[in-house]
Amino acid sequence: MKKLFIVLAISLLTFIDTNAQVEYKVVTSVESIVPNGLGRSRIISANDQKDYKEFTSTQTEDDNGRNKSKRGEIRVKGFDETKLLNFYNIGGIRFQNIAANDAIIESKINTMIEEGWELAFVTSGVESEGGKGDGQGIFITRYLFKRNKQ
Repeated sequence: MKKLFIVLAISLLTFIDTNAQVEYKVVTSVESIVPNGLGRSRIISANDQKDYKEFTSTQTEDDNGRNKSKRGEIRVKGFDETKLLNFYNIGGIRFQNIAANDAIIESKINTMIEEGWELAFVTSGVESEGGKGDGQGIFITRYLFKRNKQ
């Protein structure tokens, strides 16, 4: 009888877990790799919700009109912006700035975990300086969190 109860309890927990509603949250860090410390570095986290369907059009052979979504409708006004330090300053690469950014990003991740979020996936990319006179560059990382809907 005990074995049957344990099997039923495990089955029930598995069923509840697999049918739980999940929500996701994206947090993005943008770190400047512009020479001389001229860039801007931030952690960005949207507070406003958007439905992608409102800004999506379907292209077909018969109907290939352009998407008429307005940029102002897509933009969000509610978001958190956390200042980070740039990778470079006048003297070149600044390792202390990288360590400071790591500490702030860790704090953000740890706070979200305390709030019930689980870090599910991380992806990053870089747009670096393209040669003489370019002066542009960012290192971007997206952190995808998930949790059961509350």
